[in-house]
Amino acid sequence: MSPASTNATTTSDHESATLLDGKGLAGQIEIALRTRVDAIKAKSGRIPILATILVGDDPASATYVRMKSNACKRVGMDSIKVEMPSVTTTEQLIAKITELNNNQDVHGILLQHPVPNHVDERACFEKIALRKDVDGVTCLGFGRMSMQESAFGSCTPQGIMHLLRHHNIELAGKEAVVVGRSAILGKPMAMMLLNSNCTVTICHSKTQDLAAHVKRADIIVGAVGVPELIKAEWIKEGAVVIDAGFHPTENGGVGDIEMRGVKNIASAYTPVPGGVGPMTINTLIRQTVTAAEKSAGLDVSMIS
Repeated sequence: MSPASTNATTTSDHESATLLDGKGLAGQIEIALRTRVDAIKAKSGRIPILATILVGDDPASATYVRMKSNACKRVGMDSIKVEMPSVTTTEQLIAKITELNNNQDVHGILLQHPVPNHVDERACFEKIALRKDVDGVTCLGFGRMSMQESAFGSCTPQGIMHLLRHHNIELAGKEAVVVGRSAILGKPMAMMLLNSNCTVTICHSKTQDLAAHVKRADIIVGAVGVPELIKAEWIKEGAVVIDAGFHPTENGGVGDIEMRGVKNIASAYTPVPGGVGPMTINTLIRQTVTAAEKSAGLDVSMIS
């Protein structure tokens, strides 16, 4: 076991808990992505392009799309921003997705969640071509990922897995508890941990005695979308704490896990903000680069 792994799983001095710095890791990965983008340009003469679709005028969604566009620029990619009015129908949105599927210059498609309530979001997700599903939102992609076949994983859980691997967090044989069962976070997170040989429990709104489940977890993932629902006093000594939530506050923001004192209990933890969020966007960009490499005929098995 490496020194990093030992510190992250068995440290007795929890003042030295490992900070799982997603912002720092994302910055490191971007350096390598710029090199990969340059190789794609040299090979094909084309620039990797991510198409982002924003339906309606939700300010938070607009901010997320802008952040993703900025990330594209930092690695030398282009982005196409498709903005559609809030009155857009499911049929109109599907037509736009089909158009982007057929556009050979577009390597990845992101439909920003959520869409207006009258739009069938799942039907629209399913129209994204598998080769361009860089956000990992289709049922086909989820099924293939679960069966350990080639597919792009949902970006937040895939980013979490990358962060855990980078810090040599031992997963095999560990008890993992995922709080939340959404289609693009909780469920794929559970399957990725299962595929890494964890014993996985998924908790949700109908779970009896949430605290008891959390207390036995070696790895706890907060993915429920409720501010500080998971209490620090529930976390057992030496656990790895992953907070995938973010809720703005006057002091900057909190996650789904009450983090006060967690660094004195956990062996490793993600900060909020700066932990999971940067890895989500980074994974989207990284998977778009991989899609562009495949389109250009590069050997992605050697570089992804």
